[in-house]
Parts: sequence; structure tokens; C-alpha cells
Amino acid sequence: MMTENLSSLLYLASSVCFVLAIRGLNSPETARVGNFIGIVGMLIAILTTLALPSILSYELILIAILLGGSIGTLLALKTKMTSLPQLVALFNSVVGLAACFVAAAAFYRPEAYGIGTFLNISSLSIVEMNLGSAIGAVTFTGSVIAFAKLQGLISGSPVIFKGQHQLNALLGIILLGLLAWMVFEQTETLFWAILCLSFVLGVLVIIPIGGADMPVVISMLNSYSGWAACGIGFTLGNILMIITGALVGASGAILSYIMCKGMNRSFFNVILGGFGVEDEVIQQKNIEDRSIKSGTASDGAFIMENASSVIIVPGYGLAVAQAQHALREMADNLQDRGIEVRYAIHPVAGRMPGHMNVLLAEASVPYDSVLELDMINRDFSQTDVAFVIGANDVTNPAAKTDSSSPIFGMPVLDVENAKTVLFVKRSMASGYAGVENQLFFKDNTMMLFSDAKQMCDEIIQALK
Repeated sequence: MMTENLSSLLYLASSVCFVLAIRGLNSPETARVGNFIGIVGMLIAILTTLALPSILSYELILIAILLGGSIGTLLALKTKMTSLPQLVALFNSVVGLAACFVAAAAFYRPEAYGIGTFLNISSLSIVEMNLGSAIGAVTFTGSVIAFAKLQGLISGSPVIFKGQHQLNALLGIILLGLLAWMVFEQTETLFWAILCLSFVLGVLVIIPIGGADMPVVISMLNSYSGWAACGIGFTLGNILMIITGALVGASGAILSYIMCKGMNRSFFNVILGGFGVEDEVIQQKNIEDRSIKSGTASDGAFIMENASSVIIVPGYGLAVAQAQHALREMADNLQDRGIEVRYAIHPVAGRMPGHMNVLLAEASVPYDSVLELDMINRDFSQTDVAFVIGANDVTNPAAKTDSSSPIFGMPVLDVENAKTVLFVKRSMASGYAGVENQLFFKDNTMMLFSDAKQMCDEIIQALK
């Protein structure tokens, strides 16, 4: 028989596993072990919950587990590495929606949760419940918008209109007012007004955020989902949900802060402001008026095989083309010739934190060859070749030289300091932030127009 003390002890063990899992995910070398520990912790949590005497229907729980587990497994198996950010955004939305459903159930059936009767819920519980549902609603619609932007269903450019910040601030104040009002007067109208207003805020908060800040958005929404779960954990009286939600919420918030600091961005400016708006007509005119140098795979192979050092800079183009294995083979061929090959990773390269690290790890790239921005940036000036694959915004010198650019102040990889820059790209289109890359027009830059995987395969053939 599961006692309260035993369940608390097992929940504590599960929480420790989650902490160790987060710790393990700090490094690609320990990520696999961290994932395994997290799975063990979740298994302990599920089995402990199922053994509680308060469980009324094992049938419904089993159906829910099988249904949710099947959908999650199917999505995970079918999701390509390029779509991993979308998958994370989608899962964040589900967590937020679940918080809303639990809050609605607790509001209409408070007796089942031991928090009072209908429209006569304890003040503390009503605050916890509505905070959890409000955060969950913001998480849901915000994550849906993030998913749509990442998937290309809607434009990744910021959606900005006059008075946007004032409107968001007003709606935020109204939301806080409704939450306070709910404590003194519990009505169905207020409950659904809070929920609907939170859904609207989720949309308005995310649409002005541009593509270059999308990794921060993913991290932020992950934090929101944790706080939503934490709030609902208080409503349910579930210690594990409180602890786990707080862990996810705090770690996501800290990661978002670290990323903003690394980008030299104000956290609040990223969350509340637009980013990367640019006139496409002007941009196209500038492209037409400036000359570039373009080459072939043979040109790229010749330049690299005559170099002594090469730094590879992967970006989203690598993920789109699924070129990580071809890139690893190309790097191995260069190393067999005695050429030093390293990889430079920008903190926000790709569409989510660690996106490039995951791709390179999948291709079994040695961890000691993969270096972060602050560790390798100074080495570009002593490097013969910088081989860039679709890493557009994070290599743009405009971030350092053009004060009018929306990315000005964001630390970027100093690839232009290399003797030669080989830039693999399908076209001259701007990056996800919508900003023209000045690197394309540098005298030491050669554009290699092609799909990343095809280009790497052709370079491999040319090296043989």
C-alpha cells in the first residue's frame, strides 16, 4: 500500500533524477546519460502516482497514457532534425493547453480536488488555479505562433503595428485586474475572460519577435510551460508537479537570460519588441548593385586542400539539407591531408538552443573539435578558410558596423577575418532575421550556391 511518506520519498527521488537530467544535458558528452536519467525519473513519478490510493479510474489513465504516448512516439519518430524546434514548440503548446484543461476541471469540480465548492473555492487555490491557466494559455497560443513561424506557415518576420507595446501593457494590466477580482468574486464569466485574454496575449507577445530571436522564444515558452505546470501542481496538491514545474520554469528562464546576454540583448526588449524588419525592395536593390564572387565545388576543394587550417561554421542550412554526415566526411578528408579542422558554434545558430550541437553529435563529430563563439572567435584571423553553411545572421558583420541594423550589438562569429570565406548558400536571400548579410560582398568571400549536402558531396568527390 502506497503511504504518504513513501510517495513523498519516491517523488523526491524522481525530482533528483530530473535535476541530474538537466545537469547531464549541459554537455553533448553527457546528454545521452542525462536523457536516460530523466526517463527513469519520469517512470518513477508515473508508477508512484498510479499507486496512490486516490486514483479512481485506472482505465481512463491507461487510455490517456497509451493515446498520448502513441502520438508523442509517432511525432518523434517522424520528426526530422530540421524540425526539432517545431516539435519542441508543439510540445510546449500541449503542456500549456493541459494546464488550461486541469484548471477548468478544478474550477467546475473543486470538490474532487479538495479546494472548496463550485464558485466558492478558497482564495489561495483560486489564485494558483488562475495563474496556472493564464500562463498555460499564453504558452499555448504563443507556442502555436512560434510553431507556425518555424514551420513556414506564417512569415518569420516580426508583425509590428503602432501602439503595440501600449496595447500589450494595457491587456496585461487588465489581466492582473481580473485575476485580483476573481479572488473576491468567483464567476464563470471572469474565469473564461481570464482564459480568453491570456490566449490573445500569447499571440500578441510572440508575433513581434523576429527570426533571429526564435531560439530565445523557444526557451522562454519552455519556461512558461514549466511555471504553468507548477501553478497547476499547487491546485492538484501534487508535490512532484510543483518541483518539476519549478525546475523547468527556472532552467528555461535562466537559459533565456544567458542567451540574451550572449546576444547582447535586453531580455525584455527581445520578449516585448520587434526584431529584423527590413524593406525587401531596398534590400533587393542593394544586392543588384553590388558584386559578389561565386565559385564551384572544385574551387572550394582546391582552396581548402591547400589550406593549413579550416573552421567550419554550421547554420540552419546544414539542418535543412541534412548535410551533417556529408560535412563530417568532408572534414575527415581534409584532416587526412594534415589540415586542422574545427567547428565554430554560435549560441543562437539554428532555430533552438543547441541545435547545431545536436546535429554534429548525430554525425559523431568529436566534441573537442566543436567550440563556442567566445572560445574560437579570436582564431579566425589566423585561419586560412572559414567554411560557412547557411549561418547567415550569426556571421553578419553588420552587427558590429551598422548601427542602423536591427541586429546591431549582437555578438557574431568573426568569419570575415579569415583569409578566405567559403559561404555555402542556395541563394542571396537574407537570413531568418530579414537582414542582408554584408559578408557576401567582402573581397575574401566566395559564394558556393548549392544545397549544403550536394555541395559537401561534390567537394568530397573533388578531393579524391
